[in-house]
Amino acid sequence: MPSFDIVSKINIQEIDNAVNSTLRELTNRYDFKGAVFTIELKTKDNVINITADSEYKLTAIQESLKTYVTKRGVDARALDFQKEQGAGGQMLRQEVKLRNGIEQEMAKDIIKKIKEEKIKVQASIKGDELRVDGKKRDDLQDAIAFIKKTDFKIPLQFINFRE
Repeated sequence: MPSFDIVSKINIQEIDNAVNSTLRELTNRYDFKGAVFTIELKTKDNVINITADSEYKLTAIQESLKTYVTKRGVDARALDFQKEQGAGGQMLRQEVKLRNGIEQEMAKDIIKKIKEEKIKVQASIKGDELRVDGKKRDDLQDAIAFIKKTDFKIPLQFINFRE
């Protein structure tokens, strides 16, 4: 029985490279001369911590980070920017969570949308990924095309296509 898996995985090394490139670019920018800011990646927690001394600089860091992540081949939707917080004085802190894996609610939503489309496949949740089975290869390809055109707000990849 043909099947494939739907996953949402990020390459943490590419995220690290993007963080380093962002840091390098911003230290050389004219509007960041003398500015106090940090960007650090915590790989164990799948989090990027950003601190800056103004809202303008925080926004510039966000945009630069999105740009470099995209250049590195990682979908920018993998970055989940949390609410900014005060960090003492005029400093602002923001946490960026890295979406790695499909959350339970999102997996249920994907399955629901596939069923609503009446594609002749069965989808099941396997941990933080989905397995889609069907009788025909064409049905699986229809499911992939449908999922690609539907925006689920997270980056999705299709792996292990088997016949």
